[in-house]
Parts: sequence; C-alpha cells; structure tokens
Amino acid sequence: MSTAMSTLEGRRQAVYPIPTMNKYLNDSAVERPWTEVERWVLVTVLGLEMVMGVVGNCLVLLIKVMCSKQYSCRYWVPFLSLTLSDLGSSALIISGSLLAMLTGGQTSPWCEVVSLLKFAFITSSIGSIAILCVQRLLGMPSSGSVLFVVLVLTCLASWVSGVVFGTVPVVYAWIKYLYDPAEMLCAVFWETSYSDMMVYILCAFSVCIFLPVLLIFLGSLMTAAGLVPRWNTYNEEDDMSLVAPLLVAFYLLCYTPFVVSELILLGKQDLSPAPYWLRTLSSVMSYLDCGLNPLIYCSHRDFREAGLSLLWTSRKSFSDPILTGITRLNL
Repeated sequence: MSTAMSTLEGRRQAVYPIPTMNKYLNDSAVERPWTEVERWVLVTVLGLEMVMGVVGNCLVLLIKVMCSKQYSCRYWVPFLSLTLSDLGSSALIISGSLLAMLTGGQTSPWCEVVSLLKFAFITSSIGSIAILCVQRLLGMPSSGSVLFVVLVLTCLASWVSGVVFGTVPVVYAWIKYLYDPAEMLCAVFWETSYSDMMVYILCAFSVCIFLPVLLIFLGSLMTAAGLVPRWNTYNEEDDMSLVAPLLVAFYLLCYTPFVVSELILLGKQDLSPAPYWLRTLSSVMSYLDCGLNPLIYCSHRDFREAGLSLLWTSRKSFSDPILTGITRLNL
C-alpha cells in the first residue's frame, strides 16, 4: 500500500512539480537583472513617490487638524483612515523599497515586518474608500457617538484583517518572505501545495479585496445614478466627498497591475510568479497612489484654499517684526 502511495505521489509531483523558493529567486535574478541605468531610474522614481507621499499626506493631516472649520467634510473618518494609510505606506514601505534598491536587498526581521505592513496598508486603504462610498450612498455623517464608534471600528477592522491574513501563513510556516528584486521588496513564496495556496489566497482576497471592491462599485454606481435612500437629503455641493469618484478611479488604476499579478499566480499550478516587469509595475503604481491622493484632495476648492491660508498664515507669522526692546529718546 505504501509503495502504491509513493508511486502515486511521484506521478503527481511529475505532473505538478512544486518548485523550491531558491529556484524562483535564482530565476528571478537571471530573468531580468537590473542595469545600472534602470536601477537609478527606479531609485529616482521611488524617491519622488516617497517625498510626494510623506510631504503631501503630512500637509493633509495638518490641514485637517488646524483648518477643519474652513471646509466641509461630512465623512471625515474614512478620509482620515485613508490619509494615515497612505502616510504609513510612504514612510515605511516605499522607503523600504528605496533602501533595498540602494543596498541590494532586505534581511529578516525587517523583511517580514515590511511585507506584513504592506498588506495591512493595502487592505486599510481599500477598506477606507469602501466605507466612504457606502457613507455617501447612505448619507451617514461621521458625527454622533454611535455612528462614530461604528465607523472607527469598521476602519480598524480593515487594518486588522490585513495583519491577520498576512500573519497566519507565517505562523504556520506555509510561506516565507524573501527579497524579490522585481517587486523591490520582500515577496511571498509558498512552501505548500497549489491547492492550499489557492484556498487561502481566495479567502484573503474575498474578505480584504473583493468585498470592499464590490461595495465601492455598488456605492459609486448607485450614488451616480441617484439611487440613494429617501433619508439621504444631504447636499454635497461643497463637501470634500465630491473627490470620492477621483479617489476610486485612481485607486483602481494604480492597483490593477497588482491584482493582475496575483491572478496570474493563481492561474499557475507550478506556483511561479507573474512576469518580472509586471511585478515591478505593480509596486511602482501602488506606491504612486499614496502620493496622488493629496493632490486629489487639493482639487477641492475649499480644501485647497484652507491649505493655502494655513501656509500663508505661517509664512506671515515668521515675517512679522518682533518687538525686542524699547529705547527712550529725549527730545
């Protein structure tokens, strides 16, 4: 019986070979090594994206805290969650990729921490946008004790779900995080069978990606078509929520390469990753979204004017003369 099982297992592996991680790491390095020019181009792009994300989102947080009364933002909780997610991704993930490009890789435990945080930032950002779209559809403000608690817990759940789904495979030794030059970051390499990988990824994507995307599409389409509940009589003419369609459009555009690369991985029974160029494009485009969102916020007139007034007030306060002493003159 054992001989028959061994023969069957040998045939299965002959049909669906399970490659090792080192094989793919070596293939990745040989497949498309970076030239010196390409490496410095990517370093420049990552540096610009990091500066745009960190500076832009810090200014957005400053405007939201100090100039909140100068513009209308009825749905401020998901906006705040999205800004924190973009800031964290810019400060930790993009900087990690930039450092990896300059030093030639990442080592444990920073490798695992950055990879887990990356998935958490992805789920939190898409969860925040989904909550914003549902809020616009239902007309529920972020004020009020009960609604505020519900919204905070919902945004927190989108953060926690990413950490949980990223941690469980590591705890049970299903995967290992190793540096992938194509993604300019540590990537997931599965050490288990194709069926286990497919089941887990489908569960994670269903909860963290597919459900929020479904809410985004339903909320956006129903709001655009005017199919809002009767109790939603709020006029969004001057509200920050007017930028929600732009946030949705650019988010879907920037994360399309990432989704395509994951679907390619699911479609290959030998667990081989997506093409080299697609993995690089998915990282660059997902990082770009963090720096574009502050520019999208500034497309709203009142928010832009609040930011300009804050910068002008700060500049004026430094340029005003300061009385340092009094001299009496006898005339």
